[in-house]
Amino acid sequence: MTFDIQTQPGGRHFQAEAGETLLEAALRQGMVLPYGCRGGQCGSCLATLIAGRVAYPSGNTQALAGREPSACLVCQAVPESDLILGVTEIRGATEIEARTLPCRVVDKEALNHDVVRLHLKLPENQRLPFLAGQYLDFLLEGGKRRAFSIANAPHDDALIELHVRHVPGGQFTSFIFDALAEKAILRIQAPLGTFTLREASERPIILVAGGTGFAPIKGIIEHALYLGVSRPMHLYWGARQRQDLYLPDLPRQWARDHANFHYTPVLSDPDPDWTGRTGYVHQAVLADHPDMSPFDVYLAGPPIMVESGSNAFAAAGLGREHMFSDAFEYAKPT
Repeated sequence: MTFDIQTQPGGRHFQAEAGETLLEAALRQGMVLPYGCRGGQCGSCLATLIAGRVAYPSGNTQALAGREPSACLVCQAVPESDLILGVTEIRGATEIEARTLPCRVVDKEALNHDVVRLHLKLPENQRLPFLAGQYLDFLLEGGKRRAFSIANAPHDDALIELHVRHVPGGQFTSFIFDALAEKAILRIQAPLGTFTLREASERPIILVAGGTGFAPIKGIIEHALYLGVSRPMHLYWGARQRQDLYLPDLPRQWARDHANFHYTPVLSDPDPDWTGRTGYVHQAVLADHPDMSPFDVYLAGPPIMVESGSNAFAAAGLGREHMFSDAFEYAKPT
């Protein structure tokens, strides 16, 4: 059985299946409602039940203690009828307040010769609301910060996934590679950034990743596929050599599973036996799409790649309002 959930004052509708929490249903359909722990304790997701009936089969309702009877704990509430829910939807990245939190390193996995994948876990009963493509800052001694993009999508938020490339001479990335141990505790501030999927657009999507710029692109793609976005999506992933494409099977699997998704790897310094595309990644995009005006384009990677691609795509007819770049946008064009 499917129930219709209407939000007020926004007037948006989404559907929830029997046995599905309201928060799970909203996230599945691309609506981000306020939430925190997802365990019924923090109260960040409290809404007002204006009409209809809900149940709490999990029994995790600590945050309802002392509240009005109309209070609704969205992360635990399961609908028993159609509902009208008093809640304000989070429509943009700027509406999610960045928080400072401790996190524990759950695992560290080498993906190739100079990239590791970290999985971070927040304290018990805490979850991080974020939009696909956003990033976090590690908070270090002396007020220093190091930014890394979140590589997973919001529907899969039990852990935070990061892809960290070892920067030669980089003190913090050297620490991650050489000294950071599992179960270590770090401090982060998150979520940050506005590099997120423009879900209301109907334009076909081109995604351009350079190196570990694949991390936020991965989160955006997984979010779009989870939502069932039917617009054409084409990922171009640029790297020096084959080994730098550190998760090569993942985009190929997306392409096999989704007819609207296409993948083109591009190597600038190709291996002798490489038979795929070569050169700079933005040049491969332009070779396939000399008229860029119809697209939404998402770029993530080294600042020089983002700058070169942005300028070249603008010259090919793409409006700047349809170009979106990762946190690398701190590097201003010269």
